[in-house]
Amino acid sequence: QVQLVESGGGLVQAGGSLRLSCTASGPSYYMGWFRQAPGKEREFVSTISWSGDRTYYAESVKGRFTISRDNAKNTVSLQMNSLKPEDTAIYYCAARRNAYFNRAPGEYDDWGQGTQVTVSS
Repeated sequence: QVQLVESGGGLVQAGGSLRLSCTASGPSYYMGWFRQAPGKEREFVSTISWSGDRTYYAESVKGRFTISRDNAKNTVSLQMNSLKPEDTAIYYCAARRNAYFNRAPGEYDDWGQGTQVTVSS
């Protein structure tokens, strides 16, 4: 089991930026981010393959969010720009050992505790 610890959440005004980071206790093929707003299901945000050559984004964040990873440090980051109030949620780091892409939360093996992102209008 891989332990995941997120950091970087906070409160920001609409149009602002935040950078989330996640440190893992070991390697995983895919590392990604999900989010869950109050009263809603957990949804896929972005994920990145081991080599970084494959990245995937939810349509709602394409062009605004950028995912990256540093395998030497076992970290994955999410740069979030042009934030909107609808981006407000708890953001979770997740790891998947399988080498095939999947955006379903149930297909990820390990999860962090989450970090709150609040975007004010």
